[in-house]
Amino acid sequence: MRLVHAADLHLDSPLLGLSRLEDSDLAGTLRRATRRACENLVDLCVAERADALLLAGDVYDGNWRDYATGAFFVRQLARLHEEGVPVFLINGNHDAESEITRSLRLPPNVHRLATDRPETVVLDDLGLAVHGQGFATRAVLENLVPAYPDPIPGLVNAGLLHTSVTGAEGHDSYAPCTPEDLERCRYEYFALGHVHDRRVVNDGEFVAAFSGNLQGRHPREPGAKGATVIDVEPGGRARLRHAVCDVARWTHVRLDASACRDADEVLEALDGELREIGLAAGSRPVAARVTLSGATPAAAALLDAEWLRAEIDIVAEKSGAVVETVRNRTRMLRASAPTAAVDEELAGAVAAAATRLVADPAQVGELVAPLEREAGRRLRSAGLDLRDPASLAELARRAEEELLARLAGER
Repeated sequence: MRLVHAADLHLDSPLLGLSRLEDSDLAGTLRRATRRACENLVDLCVAERADALLLAGDVYDGNWRDYATGAFFVRQLARLHEEGVPVFLINGNHDAESEITRSLRLPPNVHRLATDRPETVVLDDLGLAVHGQGFATRAVLENLVPAYPDPIPGLVNAGLLHTSVTGAEGHDSYAPCTPEDLERCRYEYFALGHVHDRRVVNDGEFVAAFSGNLQGRHPREPGAKGATVIDVEPGGRARLRHAVCDVARWTHVRLDASACRDADEVLEALDGELREIGLAAGSRPVAARVTLSGATPAAAALLDAEWLRAEIDIVAEKSGAVVETVRNRTRMLRASAPTAAVDEELAGAVAAAATRLVADPAQVGELVAPLEREAGRRLRSAGLDLRDPASLAELARRAEEELLARLAGER
Protein backbone atom coordinates (compact mmCIF):
# COMPACT_ATOMS: atom_id res chain seq x y z
CA MET A 1 0.00 0.00 0.00
CA ARG A 2 1.23 3.48 -0.81
CA LEU A 3 0.20 6.50 1.24
CA VAL A 4 1.15 10.16 0.87
CA HIS A 5 1.44 12.24 4.03
CA ALA A 6 1.40 16.06 4.00
CA ALA A 7 0.66 18.77 6.54
CA ASP A 8 0.74 22.50 7.17
CA LEU A 9 -0.25 23.70 3.70
CA HIS A 10 -1.21 27.13 5.13
CA LEU A 11 -2.93 28.03 1.88
CA ASP A 12 -2.66 31.72 0.95
CA SER A 13 -0.66 32.43 4.08
CA PRO A 14 0.67 36.01 4.07
CA LEU A 15 4.36 35.36 3.47
CA LEU A 16 6.93 37.31 5.47
CA GLY A 17 9.93 39.22 4.16
CA LEU A 18 8.51 40.05 0.73
CA SER A 19 8.84 43.81 1.21
CA ARG A 20 12.60 43.39 0.78
CA LEU A 21 12.07 41.45 -2.46
CA GLU A 22 9.53 43.69 -4.18
CA ASP A 23 11.82 44.56 -7.08
CA SER A 24 12.23 40.90 -8.04
CA ASP A 25 9.99 38.44 -9.87
CA LEU A 26 10.45 36.16 -6.87
CA ALA A 27 7.96 38.15 -4.76
CA GLY A 28 5.12 37.26 -7.14
CA THR A 29 6.20 33.61 -7.22
CA LEU A 30 6.21 33.43 -3.44
CA ARG A 31 2.74 34.96 -3.15
CA ARG A 32 1.37 32.11 -5.27
CA ALA A 33 3.67 29.48 -3.81
CA THR A 34 1.36 27.78 -1.29
CA ARG A 35 -1.27 27.13 -3.97
CA ARG A 36 1.24 25.84 -6.50
CA ALA A 37 2.77 23.56 -3.85
CA CYS A 38 -0.72 22.17 -3.17
CA GLU A 39 -1.16 21.49 -6.88
CA ASN A 40 2.20 19.73 -6.86
CA LEU A 41 0.98 17.58 -3.96
CA VAL A 42 -2.04 16.46 -5.96
CA ASP A 43 0.20 15.76 -8.97
CA LEU A 44 2.43 13.70 -6.67
CA CYS A 45 -0.50 11.57 -5.46
CA VAL A 46 -1.52 10.87 -9.04
CA ALA A 47 2.01 10.14 -10.26
CA GLU A 48 2.70 7.82 -7.30
CA ARG A 49 -0.69 6.09 -7.71
CA ALA A 50 -1.29 6.73 -4.03
CA ASP A 51 -3.92 4.62 -2.28
CA ALA A 52 -4.73 7.54 0.05
CA LEU A 53 -3.63 11.03 1.06
CA LEU A 54 -3.21 11.84 4.77
CA LEU A 55 -3.40 15.55 5.72
CA ALA A 56 -2.28 16.17 9.28
CA GLY A 57 -3.77 19.63 9.83
CA ASP A 58 -3.39 23.34 9.07
CA VAL A 59 -4.66 23.35 5.52
CA TYR A 60 -5.64 26.99 6.08
CA ASP A 61 -4.00 29.84 7.91
CA GLY A 62 -6.43 31.14 10.51
CA ASN A 63 -9.82 32.82 10.54
CA TRP A 64 -9.97 34.03 6.95
CA ARG A 65 -13.22 34.92 5.22
CA ASP A 66 -11.91 34.66 1.66
CA TYR A 67 -13.78 31.68 0.25
CA ALA A 68 -11.59 31.71 -2.84
CA THR A 69 -8.93 30.01 -0.70
CA GLY A 70 -11.32 27.25 0.30
CA ALA A 71 -12.74 26.90 -3.20
CA PHE A 72 -9.23 26.37 -4.54
CA PHE A 73 -8.63 23.58 -2.02
CA VAL A 74 -11.94 21.90 -2.82
CA ARG A 75 -11.01 21.89 -6.52
CA GLN A 76 -7.77 20.10 -5.69
CA LEU A 77 -9.62 17.50 -3.63
CA ALA A 78 -12.04 17.03 -6.52
CA ARG A 79 -9.08 16.22 -8.79
CA LEU A 80 -8.19 13.40 -6.39
CA HIS A 81 -11.81 12.26 -6.34
CA GLU A 82 -11.67 11.89 -10.13
CA GLU A 83 -8.50 9.84 -9.74
CA GLY A 84 -10.08 7.60 -7.09
CA VAL A 85 -7.77 8.74 -4.27
CA PRO A 86 -9.42 9.02 -0.83
CA VAL A 87 -8.31 11.85 1.45
CA PHE A 88 -8.22 11.78 5.25
CA LEU A 89 -7.73 15.06 7.08
CA ILE A 90 -7.87 16.53 10.55
CA ASN A 91 -8.20 20.13 11.72
CA GLY A 92 -5.02 21.72 13.03
CA ASN A 93 -4.84 24.73 15.33
CA HIS A 94 -5.18 27.16 12.40
CA ASP A 95 -8.03 25.21 10.82
CA ALA A 96 -9.93 25.22 14.11
CA GLU A 97 -10.37 29.00 13.98
CA SER A 98 -11.14 29.13 10.26
CA GLU A 99 -14.68 29.90 9.14
CA ILE A 100 -13.76 28.43 5.76
CA THR A 101 -13.01 25.06 7.36
CA ARG A 102 -16.39 24.84 9.05
CA SER A 103 -18.58 25.79 6.09
CA LEU A 104 -17.15 24.32 2.90
CA ARG A 105 -18.71 21.25 1.31
CA LEU A 106 -16.06 18.65 0.56
CA PRO A 107 -16.05 16.02 -2.23
CA PRO A 108 -17.20 12.50 -1.32
CA ASN A 109 -13.66 11.11 -1.30
CA VAL A 110 -12.75 13.30 1.69
CA HIS A 111 -13.02 12.07 5.28
CA ARG A 112 -12.64 14.80 7.89
CA LEU A 113 -12.13 13.14 11.26
CA ALA A 114 -13.98 14.20 14.41
CA THR A 115 -12.78 16.93 16.77
CA ASP A 116 -14.51 15.83 19.98
CA ARG A 117 -12.94 12.36 20.21
CA PRO A 118 -10.66 10.07 18.20
CA GLU A 119 -12.46 8.58 15.20
CA THR A 120 -11.63 5.60 13.02
CA VAL A 121 -12.49 5.37 9.32
CA VAL A 122 -12.08 1.95 7.67
CA LEU A 123 -11.83 1.37 3.92
CA ASP A 124 -12.17 -2.38 3.61
CA ASP A 125 -11.47 -2.40 -0.11
CA LEU A 126 -8.05 -0.86 0.58
CA GLY A 127 -7.37 -2.71 3.81
CA LEU A 128 -6.79 0.65 5.52
CA ALA A 129 -7.89 2.02 8.89
CA VAL A 130 -7.21 5.67 9.69
CA HIS A 131 -7.45 6.88 13.30
CA GLY A 132 -7.33 10.51 14.31
CA GLN A 133 -8.79 13.54 16.07
CA GLY A 134 -8.71 17.15 14.92
CA PHE A 135 -8.68 20.37 16.93
CA ALA A 136 -12.04 21.79 18.00
CA THR A 137 -10.30 24.95 19.29
CA ARG A 138 -7.03 26.64 18.45
CA ALA A 139 -5.26 25.72 21.68
CA VAL A 140 -5.50 22.01 22.46
CA LEU A 141 -3.19 21.56 25.43
CA GLU A 142 -3.98 18.01 26.53
CA ASN A 143 -2.46 14.77 25.27
CA LEU A 144 -4.95 13.23 22.83
CA VAL A 145 -3.05 10.02 22.13
CA PRO A 146 -4.12 7.88 25.15
CA ALA A 147 -7.70 7.92 23.86
CA TYR A 148 -6.76 6.71 20.36
CA PRO A 149 -8.25 3.27 19.57
CA ASP A 150 -6.37 -0.01 19.26
CA PRO A 151 -5.19 -1.04 15.80
CA ILE A 152 -7.47 -3.26 13.72
CA PRO A 153 -5.75 -6.59 12.96
CA GLY A 154 -5.13 -7.45 9.34
CA LEU A 155 -5.32 -3.82 8.14
CA VAL A 156 -2.77 -1.07 7.66
CA ASN A 157 -3.39 1.25 10.60
CA ALA A 158 -2.46 4.92 10.14
CA GLY A 159 -2.77 7.62 12.79
CA LEU A 160 -3.32 11.34 12.21
CA LEU A 161 -2.32 13.89 14.83
CA HIS A 162 -1.52 17.60 14.92
CA THR A 163 1.01 17.90 17.73
CA SER A 164 4.26 19.36 19.00
CA VAL A 165 5.16 15.93 20.51
CA THR A 166 7.70 16.88 23.23
CA GLY A 167 8.16 20.41 21.89
CA ALA A 168 9.74 22.13 18.90
CA GLU A 169 11.40 25.53 18.65
CA GLY A 170 9.13 28.12 17.08
CA HIS A 171 5.97 26.04 17.56
CA ASP A 172 3.38 26.25 20.33
CA SER A 173 3.05 23.20 22.56
CA TYR A 174 -0.22 21.82 21.23
CA ALA A 175 -1.54 18.29 21.87
CA PRO A 176 1.77 17.34 23.55
CA CYS A 177 2.73 13.68 23.76
CA THR A 178 5.82 11.50 23.82
CA PRO A 179 7.27 9.20 21.17
CA GLU A 180 6.44 6.35 23.54
CA ASP A 181 2.76 7.40 23.55
CA LEU A 182 2.71 7.16 19.77
CA GLU A 183 4.51 3.82 19.74
CA ARG A 184 2.04 2.30 22.20
CA CYS A 185 -0.73 2.78 19.62
CA ARG A 186 1.05 0.18 17.47
CA TYR A 187 0.00 1.82 14.21
CA GLU A 188 2.16 1.00 11.19
CA TYR A 189 2.45 4.74 10.54
CA PHE A 190 1.61 7.89 12.51
CA ALA A 191 1.28 10.98 10.29
CA LEU A 192 2.08 14.10 12.30
CA GLY A 193 1.54 17.79 11.60
CA HIS A 194 2.28 21.19 13.21
CA VAL A 195 6.10 21.11 13.12
CA HIS A 196 7.29 22.54 9.80
CA ASP A 197 10.56 20.63 9.61
CA ARG A 198 10.62 17.10 8.20
CA ARG A 199 11.46 14.83 11.13
CA VAL A 200 11.14 11.16 12.04
CA VAL A 201 9.97 10.77 15.65
CA ASN A 202 9.89 6.96 15.86
CA ASP A 203 11.95 4.87 13.48
CA GLY A 204 11.42 1.37 14.87
CA GLU A 205 8.70 -1.17 14.28
CA PHE A 206 6.01 1.54 14.44
CA VAL A 207 7.03 4.66 12.53
CA ALA A 208 5.90 8.21 13.34
CA ALA A 209 7.04 11.28 11.41
CA PHE A 210 6.45 14.92 10.55
CA SER A 211 6.34 15.53 6.81
CA GLY A 212 7.12 19.24 7.31
CA ASN A 213 5.25 21.91 5.41
CA LEU A 214 4.79 21.92 1.64
CA GLN A 215 6.33 25.35 1.00
CA GLY A 216 8.75 27.44 3.04
CA ARG A 217 7.06 30.75 3.83
CA HIS A 218 9.94 32.84 5.24
CA PRO A 219 13.68 32.67 5.92
CA ARG A 220 13.16 30.60 9.08
CA GLU A 221 11.76 27.77 6.93
CA PRO A 222 14.74 27.06 4.67
CA GLY A 223 15.54 24.12 2.43
CA ALA A 224 13.54 21.65 0.38
CA LYS A 225 9.90 21.24 1.45
CA GLY A 226 7.29 18.68 0.47
CA ALA A 227 5.47 15.49 1.45
CA THR A 228 6.32 11.98 2.64
CA VAL A 229 5.57 8.89 0.55
CA ILE A 230 4.98 5.75 2.64
CA ASP A 231 5.07 2.17 1.42
CA VAL A 232 3.63 -0.22 4.02
CA GLU A 233 1.80 -3.51 4.45
CA PRO A 234 -0.25 -4.82 7.42
CA GLY A 235 2.12 -5.71 10.24
CA GLY A 236 5.11 -4.45 8.24
CA ARG A 237 7.52 -1.60 8.89
CA ALA A 238 6.73 1.58 6.95
CA ARG A 239 9.35 2.74 4.43
CA LEU A 240 9.54 6.51 3.93
CA ARG A 241 10.89 8.81 1.26
CA HIS A 242 10.65 12.56 0.87
CA ALA A 243 9.03 14.08 -2.22
CA VAL A 244 9.68 17.74 -3.00
CA CYS A 245 6.60 19.92 -3.62
CA ASP A 246 7.91 23.46 -3.12
CA VAL A 247 8.12 25.98 -5.96
CA ALA A 248 10.56 28.44 -4.39
CA ARG A 249 13.16 28.01 -1.73
CA TRP A 250 14.53 30.00 1.19
CA THR A 251 18.11 29.55 2.32
CA HIS A 252 20.44 31.03 4.92
CA VAL A 253 24.05 31.26 3.79
CA ARG A 254 26.38 31.48 6.79
CA LEU A 255 29.86 32.26 5.54
CA ASP A 256 32.82 32.19 7.92
CA ALA A 257 35.20 34.72 6.36
CA SER A 258 38.10 34.01 8.73
CA ALA A 259 40.26 32.59 5.94
CA CYS A 260 39.53 35.47 3.53
CA ARG A 261 42.27 38.08 3.14
CA ASP A 262 40.17 40.77 1.47
CA ALA A 263 36.67 41.63 0.29
CA ASP A 264 37.24 39.99 -3.11
CA GLU A 265 37.94 36.65 -1.45
CA VAL A 266 34.81 37.01 0.69
CA LEU A 267 32.70 37.62 -2.41
CA GLU A 268 34.33 34.71 -4.26
CA ALA A 269 33.61 32.35 -1.36
CA LEU A 270 30.01 33.55 -1.23
CA ASP A 271 29.68 33.01 -4.99
CA GLY A 272 30.71 29.38 -4.55
CA GLU A 273 28.16 28.83 -1.74
CA LEU A 274 25.31 30.37 -3.73
CA ARG A 275 26.12 28.39 -6.88
CA GLU A 276 25.91 25.11 -4.93
CA ILE A 277 22.55 26.14 -3.45
CA GLY A 278 21.27 27.09 -6.89
CA LEU A 279 22.25 23.70 -8.30
CA ALA A 280 20.44 21.90 -5.45
CA ALA A 281 17.30 24.00 -6.01
CA GLY A 282 17.17 23.12 -9.71
CA SER A 283 14.79 25.41 -11.56
CA ARG A 284 13.30 26.82 -8.37
CA PRO A 285 14.09 30.44 -7.50
CA VAL A 286 15.99 30.97 -4.26
CA ALA A 287 15.63 33.74 -1.69
CA ALA A 288 18.81 33.96 0.35
CA ARG A 289 19.61 35.46 3.72
CA VAL A 290 23.37 36.05 3.98
CA THR A 291 25.35 36.23 7.22
CA LEU A 292 29.09 36.93 7.17
CA SER A 293 31.06 36.14 10.33
CA GLY A 294 34.55 35.55 11.67
CA ALA A 295 37.63 37.55 12.52
CA THR A 296 39.20 38.52 9.20
CA PRO A 297 41.56 41.09 7.65
CA ALA A 298 38.68 41.83 5.24
CA ALA A 299 36.40 43.16 8.00
CA ALA A 300 37.30 46.83 7.57
CA ALA A 301 36.57 46.67 3.83
CA LEU A 302 33.10 45.23 4.54
CA LEU A 303 31.91 48.00 6.87
CA ASP A 304 30.11 49.99 4.17
CA ALA A 305 26.71 48.24 4.32
CA GLU A 306 25.33 49.82 1.14
CA TRP A 307 28.38 48.88 -0.91
CA LEU A 308 28.42 45.36 0.54
CA ARG A 309 24.75 44.78 -0.25
CA ALA A 310 25.22 45.96 -3.84
CA GLU A 311 28.21 43.66 -4.37
CA ILE A 312 26.42 40.65 -2.86
CA ASP A 313 23.36 41.31 -5.05
CA ILE A 314 25.62 41.13 -8.12
CA VAL A 315 27.15 37.85 -6.92
CA ALA A 316 23.73 36.34 -6.15
CA GLU A 317 22.32 37.26 -9.54
CA LYS A 318 24.89 35.02 -11.24
CA SER A 319 23.53 31.97 -9.41
CA GLY A 320 19.87 32.86 -9.89
CA ALA A 321 19.33 33.79 -6.24
CA VAL A 322 17.74 36.92 -4.78
CA VAL A 323 19.17 38.29 -1.54
CA GLU A 324 16.61 38.98 1.17
CA THR A 325 18.92 40.42 3.85
CA VAL A 326 22.65 40.75 4.51
CA ARG A 327 24.06 40.55 8.01
CA ASN A 328 27.69 41.47 8.46
CA ARG A 329 29.01 39.94 11.69
CA THR A 330 32.67 39.93 10.72
CA ARG A 331 35.19 41.50 13.06
CA MET A 332 38.70 42.75 12.60
CA LEU A 333 41.71 40.82 13.81
CA ARG A 334 43.24 42.71 16.72
CA ALA A 335 46.62 42.52 15.04
CA SER A 336 45.23 44.24 11.95
CA ALA A 337 42.80 46.63 13.62
CA PRO A 338 43.23 50.10 12.09
CA THR A 339 44.48 51.92 15.19
CA ALA A 340 47.98 52.86 14.04
CA ALA A 341 46.74 55.98 12.25
CA VAL A 342 44.56 57.03 15.19
CA ASP A 343 45.75 59.06 18.17
CA GLU A 344 46.66 56.49 20.84
CA GLU A 345 44.71 58.24 23.61
CA LEU A 346 41.61 58.56 21.40
CA ALA A 347 41.81 54.91 20.32
CA GLY A 348 42.11 53.88 23.97
CA ALA A 349 39.09 55.95 24.94
CA VAL A 350 37.01 54.39 22.13
CA ALA A 351 38.06 50.89 23.18
CA ALA A 352 37.31 51.58 26.85
CA ALA A 353 33.86 52.96 26.05
CA ALA A 354 33.06 49.97 23.88
CA THR A 355 34.24 47.56 26.57
CA ARG A 356 31.91 49.18 29.10
CA LEU A 357 28.97 48.95 26.71
CA VAL A 358 29.67 45.34 25.80
CA ALA A 359 29.73 44.48 29.51
CA ASP A 360 26.49 46.38 30.16
CA PRO A 361 24.10 45.96 27.20
CA ALA A 362 21.37 47.73 29.18
CA GLN A 363 23.19 51.01 28.47
CA VAL A 364 23.05 50.27 24.75
CA GLY A 365 19.36 49.46 25.19
CA GLU A 366 18.75 52.93 26.60
CA LEU A 367 20.53 54.51 23.65
CA VAL A 368 18.55 52.59 21.04
CA ALA A 369 15.18 52.72 22.85
CA PRO A 370 13.72 55.31 20.41
CA LEU A 371 14.74 53.15 17.46
CA GLU A 372 13.16 50.09 19.07
CA ARG A 373 9.88 51.95 19.54
CA GLU A 374 9.81 53.21 15.95
CA ALA A 375 11.18 50.25 14.00
CA GLY A 376 11.73 47.36 16.41
CA ARG A 377 9.35 44.95 14.70
CA ARG A 378 10.75 45.66 11.24
CA LEU A 379 14.31 45.22 12.49
CA ARG A 380 13.45 41.91 14.17
CA SER A 381 12.03 40.58 10.90
CA ALA A 382 15.41 41.46 9.36
CA GLY A 383 17.25 39.59 12.12
CA LEU A 384 18.20 42.37 14.57
CA ASP A 385 16.50 42.22 17.98
CA LEU A 386 17.14 45.41 19.94
CA ARG A 387 15.66 43.75 23.05
CA ASP A 388 18.26 40.98 23.08
CA PRO A 389 21.32 41.65 25.32
CA ALA A 390 23.61 39.63 23.05
CA SER A 391 22.54 41.66 20.01
CA LEU A 392 23.09 44.91 21.91
CA ALA A 393 26.57 43.82 23.01
CA GLU A 394 27.35 42.93 19.38
CA LEU A 395 26.24 46.42 18.29
CA ALA A 396 28.67 47.98 20.77
CA ARG A 397 31.53 45.79 19.60
CA ARG A 398 30.87 46.57 15.94
CA ALA A 399 30.54 50.28 16.70
CA GLU A 400 34.08 50.23 18.10
CA GLU A 401 35.49 48.58 14.98
CA GLU A 402 33.65 50.83 12.56
CA LEU A 403 34.55 54.02 14.43
CA LEU A 404 38.24 53.09 14.53
CA ALA A 405 38.15 52.21 10.83
CA ARG A 406 36.58 55.57 10.00
CA LEU A 407 39.01 57.47 12.19
CA ALA A 408 41.88 55.65 10.45
CA GLY A 409 40.49 56.77 7.10
CA GLU A 410 39.76 53.24 5.86
CA ARG A 411 36.08 54.17 5.38
